[in-house]
Amino acid sequence: MAHGRILVVDDEDSIREYLAMMLEREGYEVQAAADGKKAVRLSSKESFDAVITDIQLPGMTGIDLLGAFRESDPTVPIIIVTGHASQESAIEALNLGAFYYLLKPVSNEELKQVVRNALEVQRLREENVDLERALHVDSERNMIGESEGIAGVFDLIDRVAKTTSTVLLRGESGTGKELVARAIHAASSRSEQRFVSINCAALPETLLESELFGHVKGSFTGAVRDKRGLFVVAEGGTFFLDEVSEMSLAIQVKLLRVLQEREVVPVGGTKPTKVDVRIIAATNADLEEFVEKKQFRPDLYYRLNVIPIAIPSLRERSGDIPLLVNHFIEKLTGGEKTVSDDAMAILTSYEWPGNVRELENIIERAVILSDGSQITGESLNVSIFPERLRKRVLSTTSTGDLGVSGITLDELERRYLLQTLNGVGWKKKQAAEILGINPSTLYRKLQRYGMEEQVEE
Repeated sequence: MAHGRILVVDDEDSIREYLAMMLEREGYEVQAAADGKKAVRLSSKESFDAVITDIQLPGMTGIDLLGAFRESDPTVPIIIVTGHASQESAIEALNLGAFYYLLKPVSNEELKQVVRNALEVQRLREENVDLERALHVDSERNMIGESEGIAGVFDLIDRVAKTTSTVLLRGESGTGKELVARAIHAASSRSEQRFVSINCAALPETLLESELFGHVKGSFTGAVRDKRGLFVVAEGGTFFLDEVSEMSLAIQVKLLRVLQEREVVPVGGTKPTKVDVRIIAATNADLEEFVEKKQFRPDLYYRLNVIPIAIPSLRERSGDIPLLVNHFIEKLTGGEKTVSDDAMAILTSYEWPGNVRELENIIERAVILSDGSQITGESLNVSIFPERLRKRVLSTTSTGDLGVSGITLDELERRYLLQTLNGVGWKKKQAAEILGINPSTLYRKLQRYGMEEQVEE
């Protein structure tokens, strides 16, 4: 049976009643109006998926009605069915956005097909609106890193992508959990299907439930039509559930059913719908602690934790910072700006509690605010870092009591170099790796500060 709400507008009782009866037999829900003003009143109270109207109507023509709908609901398909056609009216109707223009007498099959086409167009429009929020495709970004920790993640992505198993991504905010999920999807056999994502912490419980599982008309106030949930939208593809720890226990029960039975039941509904979706969940919380505190269902935890992937924080792979910095600058400027050695030393010394996301934001700010073709340490400290971050940078570089109060940036760099070299027993290659600079750059800096043969102070 077909589904959809249709408004029929015609001043002839027999035609109006016949069209309503025919469409209801097809499974549509139909409202009828004898004139344009009544049609406008009906549309102000409830929504319709399509409108069928004559041109010759008392008080308001079908063209006027078409214009009124374009102001109040510009997406609803309007089908003109008239026995008083003219070239001018047809052109005007189509210019105003009429979906189709039919001449009476029209066959039942032709009208049914036009209605089906109109409803399919409307369904796709609504789906696109949903996906604009649910899909966050960023084709320009990719994963950068050479450190041991991130290399291990890359290896797991390649292995996991070949399976259909559920994956649980764990890591701090800003480490790139969604990038990992997208990489798994892109390398999988589902890559030609949709990647759908949702942040479970961003929506209140009732709205999250509706977004995930859908709802049937009348299931709650404001549910004026059936809505497909994102599990159904993601059919055949991958569904990324970010911040899964923020789900309520009630929604956790429904998610468990999806994982166990591979079916969803919409809010207010009783009939389950089978779904074929690969689930990738992510969290920055300690789920084991949540389970102990009875804030997260243990059976759901075990269902999600089939293949766990731990994503390292940026401070755990600080050697990747220069690669990331250069990548972001290339992305933002096309290589028109560079980063000085002293600026890179500052960037690599900071612990980045916001991880890669925070680093990218700082680089974008640096590109915008720094003068000239190079981002220097002086400009970075003075104008790029917010005050709270500037304090953290100085605190980080002063580990071991560097004594940064009232000193120049050169002296700060000299002390930081000395501390790093002392920490690795003056193994310059290892120190250069920690600092994120080439050994030759380190050697020039040591010459500059007269530290070639310096020993621990």
